[in-house]
Amino acid sequence: MTSFIFSDLLLSWYKQHARELPWRSNTDPYAVWVSEVMLQQTRVETVLPYYARWMSRFPTISALANASQHQVLSLWEGLGYYGRARNLHRAAQIVMDEHHGELPRDPEELRRLPGIGAYTAGAIASIAYGLDEPALDGNIRRVLARCFNMTDPIRSGVGERKLWSLAAENLPVGKAGAYNQALMDLGAIVCTPRSPDCRGCPFVNICMSFALGVQEERPVRLAKPAIPHHTVTAAVIARRDQVLIALRPQDGLLGGMWEFPGGKQEPGEELVSCLQREIYEELAVEIDVNESFGVFHHAYTHFRVTLHAFLCTIRNGDDPQPIQVDELRWVRAEELMEYPMGKIDRQISDRLTKTEVAGC
Repeated sequence: MTSFIFSDLLLSWYKQHARELPWRSNTDPYAVWVSEVMLQQTRVETVLPYYARWMSRFPTISALANASQHQVLSLWEGLGYYGRARNLHRAAQIVMDEHHGELPRDPEELRRLPGIGAYTAGAIASIAYGLDEPALDGNIRRVLARCFNMTDPIRSGVGERKLWSLAAENLPVGKAGAYNQALMDLGAIVCTPRSPDCRGCPFVNICMSFALGVQEERPVRLAKPAIPHHTVTAAVIARRDQVLIALRPQDGLLGGMWEFPGGKQEPGEELVSCLQREIYEELAVEIDVNESFGVFHHAYTHFRVTLHAFLCTIRNGDDPQPIQVDELRWVRAEELMEYPMGKIDRQISDRLTKTEVAGC
């Protein structure tokens, strides 16, 4: 198979079947950058409303750089993988300070910015700047692994090198932007993870996996370890007409987001004892744990959580201190929507706004 045949079939298909996406009508490098960051590990359908709100609120790199992290995370809330938002914000500030407000063209310069790896740099360089740079996202990996019947695991070192080589070898000079987006669309529309539409694929006559009848077995993946499950507790601490929330440390999971304080249960530990220990370690106060305020479930990328929330009161009227959190605030229930939170804490917040808890 020649690279010309591969790219010609792909681009001919793309002319007829390209998805209409808002960032494709705006080749401003900033717009391309935002879309590519949002699309990391997130489906297009989920990204669309977030992208529209983001570009309305932060239409330029300057607008993003001048925003507070609080504003950035509030707008990102619900999209997940919040490190992407923090990195995007920090990178915008670096672009303003070190690149005169212009997103770099050079892929190596792009990769020096927080949150921009090889794929995102290639996508920006090819789509926004027309450079002959390959890109490699999940959809592109799957298409290439199937078409060329790769038997190496795609996330292995050998597999990664082969995929980058295939992406580069078949890239048509001067058409990298269309080529990369066509591969993305083909993987999203036709060469799907399950039950690919092989008869509707432009590569049906050249796909090595299809010819061997092993397309469902490609790409080969490394065995995944068992996903751990954690039981955690959270305290809903009310005082007069306010409730206590804590700002998570910047360098941890959900960094910069607000939460109801608590933590992970240790082996053999009772839920009440767990919560009392965690609150003392985090806030340096002792609490009475009262009735349950709900049980909440959530799956993160590498683990699952069951969270038990309890209504609590601080003993002796002591003032909590931010020992293991960045900041503490007492806020009214109706003000909670102003504070960016992860999914479970937002569920607790929503329940609070509908429930009378100690006057909240």
